[in-house]
Amino acid sequence: MTQGQAKFATGNLFAHVAVMSLTGSVGLMAIFVVDLINMVYISWLMDPEATAAIGYAGAVLFFTTAFGIGLSIGVSALVSPAVGARNLALARDRATSGFALSAIIGAVFAAMVWVALPWIVGVLGAQGATAEKTLWFLRLLIPSQPLLMIGMIGGGILRSHGDAKRSMMVTVWGAVVLALLDPVLILWLDLGLTGAALAGWGSRLAIAAMALWPVWRHYGGFSVLNARILRADLGPLMAISAPAILTQLATPVGQAIVTRMVAAHGEGAVAGMAIAGRLTPVAFGVIFALSGAVGPILGQNLGAGRMDRVRRTFMDAILFCGLVIVVMSALLFAVRGPIADLFQATGITRDLIYLFCGPLSLLFFFNGLIFVANAACNNLGAAFQSTLVNWGRHTLGTLPFALWLGTIWGPQGVLIGQAAGGVLFGLLAVWLALRVIRRRELGV
Repeated sequence: MTQGQAKFATGNLFAHVAVMSLTGSVGLMAIFVVDLINMVYISWLMDPEATAAIGYAGAVLFFTTAFGIGLSIGVSALVSPAVGARNLALARDRATSGFALSAIIGAVFAAMVWVALPWIVGVLGAQGATAEKTLWFLRLLIPSQPLLMIGMIGGGILRSHGDAKRSMMVTVWGAVVLALLDPVLILWLDLGLTGAALAGWGSRLAIAAMALWPVWRHYGGFSVLNARILRADLGPLMAISAPAILTQLATPVGQAIVTRMVAAHGEGAVAGMAIAGRLTPVAFGVIFALSGAVGPILGQNLGAGRMDRVRRTFMDAILFCGLVIVVMSALLFAVRGPIADLFQATGITRDLIYLFCGPLSLLFFFNGLIFVANAACNNLGAAFQSTLVNWGRHTLGTLPFALWLGTIWGPQGVLIGQAAGGVLFGLLAVWLALRVIRRRELGV
């Protein structure tokens, strides 16, 4: 039994959820904090078009990153039960094929996105010089996306072994590299968006290296890769990853819809939305990490036949989510003024930052419910259910609310509508996940 497996099999599950989420969030927040600083550097150039371009680009990068998250969920869901059943040879085989298949699939996907970039940028509503700058930045950065996917897969494999610390360090090192390169390339060399893209390349190279090394050094390395293993694992991987990818893609699609609506209100509104979008993962990185952290805990307890601990993990994850949301929302509200000043935000940009750092941030709790419910469904054989919930939330739970309130309150109404739609689907997701847990308890 590995150290991580022993931790998941005994002890306080709330503490396990908290530790895995907090350590996972350190890595995520390290990347997002530096990404936020990147946005600050771009805003200091006093180029509204460049700032808006980062906002449009963020919607596209969110889309490609979501694809990688879906693959990592699939690999983790295959590796963690093998670890829980103490079959480390099988875990190593699945990790090997997971890395290889994800790199291939990720490269093909990134190439498709790169070719379609002019159309994608146009659909988002970018025009003129802003569209040109958005396209330039994305064409430089998108080819590095497979490196980020390798890092995500490695982090998921490490979490499957219960190694929260090394999983955290994968993205921490990427953030350190980005933090060092950003000011040099963006400000000192005055490369602007080009510098931001080159810094992203350096960061993703570091992430890929730091994901591969600990798996090789501490968990038996990799199996000999051959076509038979790839063919054998492709089906099971895609059976989980395909619906997980569809599930993850729903969020950036919903964000793209909101970006297009906000674009009608000018570059100031897009900039405000972009800043709120960068603040969200920084403030709620723990919640974003919660889904990836709770999945391996659920998977290992499922592999060990402990459905009582699966249910307890699920409920503890919801409790932990609520506590984090309340604390972070209060902090955002307290520092909303300095945050707006940091970005030199005025007018509608400042209004949207203030709106986010208040009641809207509290509503992120319902997104957290969806994250936890999706993790449960993905690891309990009901991945397609997560797909339906996520797409429902980001279509039926976004478009009508955002359209309706947007006509009343402008760009503020769009963001309020987007958040309000999550309430219904968050509650629905929890109810459906509890049904899945109940069926597994009954052996149905």
